[in-house]
Amino acid sequence: MEVIQQRLNWPLEGMIFDIEQHVFWPPEWGERPADSAEAVDICKREFLRVPKLIPINGHRYIPEQPCKAGNPVFSVYQTDIIVYGEDLQDYFQHEFGEKSYEQINLDTVKTVRFWSNLCS
Repeated sequence: MEVIQQRLNWPLEGMIFDIEQHVFWPPEWGERPADSAEAVDICKREFLRVPKLIPINGHRYIPEQPCKAGNPVFSVYQTDIIVYGEDLQDYFQHEFGEKSYEQINLDTVKTVRFWSNLCS
């Protein structure tokens, strides 16, 4: 159970790290406070409002919303987030060598509130 909770917390912990150590601050959160502790509190509060990320393997996650087939799979390492599969089936093809990462068609990837904005 503890391992699952750690994996669920990984995206939040990565954002907190980048807030404290770097300049991460999404514009939709408003003006960044000067106080680091206050910024972390806002991050924690805002994190509860975004679609949850469900761990698949390592730092690969699929969003819970929209609650429909075809959600993309994200590779999440702190706030370095990329699409790692157009959907779950596509992700497995990339992960197990049936397709190369370069074959992901980013033009057809479903937009996921908040997380898609962080993709590089």
